Amino acid sequence: MTQRFVHCAKCLGQLGLLWGISLAGRFLAEALALPVPGNVLGVLLLFGLLCLGVVKLEQVAETADFLLRHLVFFFIPIAVGLMDWGATFAQYGLMLLVAVVISSVLPFFAVGYLTLVFQGRR
Repeated sequence: MTQRFVHCAKCLGQLGLLWGISLAGRFLAEALALPVPGNVLGVLLLFGLLCLGVVKLEQVAETADFLLRHLVFFFIPIAVGLMDWGATFAQYGLMLLVAVVISSVLPFFAVGYLTLVFQGRR
């Protein structure tokens, strides 16, 4: 029982740290009136803190892994909300499909090409 309590406390502490960094990103985005969503700024802030060594990977790894493993559940409300957009998808479905395919495939190849360039293979 004690080991389980320690594990839960550790995970809650990690969640609190991640949440605090997220809130800091949201606060910075609002305070500085940046055209970047606060959650994106929070992720960039977390990345910077990890790179600088201010936050160690071990301090957030377990909870971050748990959240990433269950990421699909965060998209369920969005998918349910899309059901109201049936008429829009029927009218613009082909254009939306083309836009999604292009915006998915183009960055894939761009990142691959840039990786080759930076590795000196091109």
